[in-house]
Amino acid sequence: MNRLIKLRLASLLIAIGVIHVHAEPARINRGHDPFFQISKAIAACPAPLGPLETEKEWLDDSHYRIERGNSCWIEGRCRLPNAYLYDAEIADAVQRRLANLNVATHWREQSTLWLTLQRRFIYVEGCVAPGFDKHTFLTELAKTADVERVIDNTTTDPHAARLPYRTLADPDKPVLDPGN
Repeated sequence: MNRLIKLRLASLLIAIGVIHVHAEPARINRGHDPFFQISKAIAACPAPLGPLETEKEWLDDSHYRIERGNSCWIEGRCRLPNAYLYDAEIADAVQRRLANLNVATHWREQSTLWLTLQRRFIYVEGCVAPGFDKHTFLTELAKTADVERVIDNTTTDPHAARLPYRTLADPDKPVLDPGN
């Protein structure tokens, strides 16, 4: 009886180990990059992956991220020693700016959008209505203090086979002409 219990326990531990090995790696916002949804008007718009990444992706990108973050300081284009240090300030400023932009562009009523901020770049991901004046919206968003660039990864078809951004539901699916 004692041997049977030990055998079952060993089998259970092996099964747990196999399940753990085959589990999806955890995706988290390892860089603490601001990532938030700003509108919800278009139904069934796939949620973007945003800055969520596995530990392997984080480690693979770490050298490049350090280099990109420090380059603006080295080049004399930044007042702060790393471009990623601007992101929290920009996120606050963007929230204020968006309230004023809605009066002119009605973006809330014509989009389902998320923003990711990384190193003074704003990545705009999600869905917009076919007649939406995206150019004006993106141009006005780019006028936010300390923003270096706005990258458009939006679609007018939430059901497209390929989207211009990685999605939370299928993070490994290839994207269609990403803006970055």
